[in-house]
Formats: sequence, C-alpha cells, structure tokens
Amino acid sequence: MSTVRMAAVAAEFGRDLEADFATIEWLIARARDAGVRLLALPEACLGGYLLSLDGDADGRDEGPPALALDGPEIQRLAALAGEMTVIAGYCEADGGERYNSVVCVTGDGVLGNHRKVHQPLGEHASYSSGDRFHAFDTPVGRIGMMICYDKAFPESARAIALDGAEIGVCVSAWPCSRTNAARDLAEDRWTRRFDLFDRVRALENQIVWLSANQSGTFGSLRFVASAKVVDPGGEILAGTGVAPGMAIADVDVARALETARRSMAHLRDRRPETYALATAANP
Repeated sequence: MSTVRMAAVAAEFGRDLEADFATIEWLIARARDAGVRLLALPEACLGGYLLSLDGDADGRDEGPPALALDGPEIQRLAALAGEMTVIAGYCEADGGERYNSVVCVTGDGVLGNHRKVHQPLGEHASYSSGDRFHAFDTPVGRIGMMICYDKAFPESARAIALDGAEIGVCVSAWPCSRTNAARDLAEDRWTRRFDLFDRVRALENQIVWLSANQSGTFGSLRFVASAKVVDPGGEILAGTGVAPGMAIADVDVARALETARRSMAHLRDRRPETYALATAANP
C-alpha cells in the first residue's frame, strides 16, 4: 500500500450535538485540505463524555444522547467523511442498552464498530460493556479500534493485531490524575501513562497506532489531549502535546510493518502454549 497521511485529533466536545457536528465538520475540512486520508476523532465526540466517573454524577446529568448505529447521526458523519476514513466516538443505543462505542465510516457508510470492553471506576453505571475486539478492512488498511481504558490491557491490542490489524486506533476521554494532579498537564502522571500505553501498544504488536483524545474540561474531568501517531517501533511521529490540535503523519503502512518485523517479529515469535496462566480466569 502507498503512503497514507493520517491524523489524530485532540479537541473538546460536549452535549450539544449540533455544536459537536460543527466542530467535526471543521476538523474534517481541515484534514481534507491537508490531504489526510485517515482521521481519528476522540471518544464521545458525538454528545460528550460523562461529567464524572463517580457513577451518576449526583443526578446532574442524563449522559450523552444515545444514537443508533444505523441512525441519522452516523449517516451524517459518513456524509461528512466522504472519501476520507473517519473514526469517532459516540454513545450507541441498541435495544434497551447503551454502549460507549466508536465507529469507522466513509461516505459509503459504516466499516466497523467497537463497544468499549473495559470500564473504569463508575462508568458501568452509564454504559453496558462490549465483549470483543476485532479488525476490519478499510480503504487505508486493516484497522482495529479500542476506547480509552481498553488500551491499559495488553490483550486488547494483541487481539486486534492477531486479527490482522495493521493500524490500531484508540479514541479516548482520558483525564489527568484525580489525586495529586499536576498544575502542568505535561507533568501529570496520567499524561505520562497515556503516552506510555500508546507507545508500548504500538511497539509490542509492531503496528501503526493512532491515539485521539478529548481536550479541555467537562464536568469534573480535565483531559490531557496528547493526540499522536506512533510507528511500529514505538516512536511518536507526530503529537499535539497537552494542547488541542491535530497530529498528522505520513506512513507507508506496509513498509513500516515489514521493517519493524523483519528480524524480531513479536507476533510470529509468540509461544502461546506457555501462556496458560496469563489467560486463566481472574484469581
């Protein structure tokens, strides 16, 4: 495959869907002008995240609007994407359940959807949990998606890599530390963890990695931004730092994976027969 210009966004989103779509339309237009073919937007960019991770936020908020995967809002997102492959987080409605989800679209419609599996703190009070990780084909390569806390678990990224993902995309609403928060976000321990997870997940699976995140504040949460593109060796090719922005990088995906896996190929050299304890049920 030829070189793909890809971008990950750090931006602020809230409950007002029309305002969110205005921001998304502006970001897509900016990315299109820059020649971007793959654009990753943050978790919950359609409708905003939760005001708090302490359960129901004291009843102050009903949460983001729940949208159907085949509903008009996702169709609108696809129309905005056009020829571009766009990934965006939203609250998914399915029957009586609500999921923290991320969707991948082009102008042709939905290419993939993922429901967040790992739920931090009180998030389970607002969302049901997903139950799988998978990869799917897109015009820019085979992609696997995850959401925020999913990337704290090595099994998540390994699952999409084993399903053939060439590009891992993690969308987040990752806040700074709730205790002993640093005045400078760049020095916050949760910012460092966010960056470490991104680099390690790319390196251990030798895949290209896009990380999008919310910025600004929402309710009691202050987000660390830090959107980035990471190569299969764990090196950051482009990043926004702790400010809002768009991290853009050109990657020849096939060549990057081939180069990274030429001698020490982590997926090839696995010894799954020795990992029984690692896959056993929780103690």
